[in-house]
Formats: sequence, structure tokens, C-alpha cells
Amino acid sequence: MEDSTATATSSSSTHYFSIFTNYPLISAVTSFTIAQFIKLFTSWYRERRWDLKQLIGSGGMPSSHSATVTALAVAIGLQEGFGGSHFAIALILASVVMYDATGVRLHAGRQAEVLNQIVYELPAEHPLAESRPLRELLGHTPPQVVAGGMLGSATAVTGYLFFRIATS
Repeated sequence: MEDSTATATSSSSTHYFSIFTNYPLISAVTSFTIAQFIKLFTSWYRERRWDLKQLIGSGGMPSSHSATVTALAVAIGLQEGFGGSHFAIALILASVVMYDATGVRLHAGRQAEVLNQIVYELPAEHPLAESRPLRELLGHTPPQVVAGGMLGSATAVTGYLFFRIATS
């Protein structure tokens, strides 16, 4: 009886650690991380100052959301095949996220710019004059989304080739 319990516990703990060998997950997280670090440098290039908020913020070049979901979809396609239902789910998820980044979130950010300007021009005695400004950098332009998608694809393919070489 003790032997079967030890085996069950051993396989259970191995199951939990398998997350560290999950190629689609590693590709997605790696792609997200690379995109966020690239944003730090593109922000510095534009403004000539380091803005560490870029490491955790949304918006900017490249789209980390697009990079993440594209890396996930491509990695699933490479690992399990592009004809499977897992790839189909990941592809639809990626499409929705990328559409949302260039649509709803981009326009919400542009509206925030206009509202912030209106509040800025209010007289000091107005109750909203002291309100905290809205975040303006929410969405992405199409080139930022495409760059994120390209980064995600490249990350997934590079990871796939790396895992193939490492396991052969």
C-alpha cells in the first residue's frame, strides 16, 4: 500500500512541474517578456528617458498582447498540428485580442486624450478640475499589432527549433 501511495505522490508532483516544460506556455510568456523589454527601449528612443512603467504597462510598440497570443497559437500549431481544435481555439483568441487592441482599446485611449484635455481646460473651481487624468495609452496602432504578431511568431518558431534540437 505504501508503494502505490509513494508512486501516486511522485507522479502527482511530476505533473505539477510539467508546467515548466509546457512549450506553448513558455513561448507565450517569453514573447510577452521580450515585447515588454522592447517597449522600454522604444520608449527611451522616443522620449530620451527611461520609463520603467513600460515594463508592466499596456500600449506601445510592439503589442505584447499580440505577441503573447500569437506565440501561443503558433506554438500550439507547431506542437499539436494546425488542423486541431486547440489551434483553432488559440487562433480565434489571438484574432479577438488583436482586433480589440486596434479597435476598442485604441479608440478608448484616444477618447481619454480628449477627455483629459477637456478637464485640463476647466476652471480651477470646477469639481472635476482636480480629477486624476485617464490613462491614454491603452490600445495599439495596426503596425504595433503586426510587430507584436511577428515577434510572437518568431519566438514560437525559435522555441520550437530549440526544443527540437535539445530533445534530439
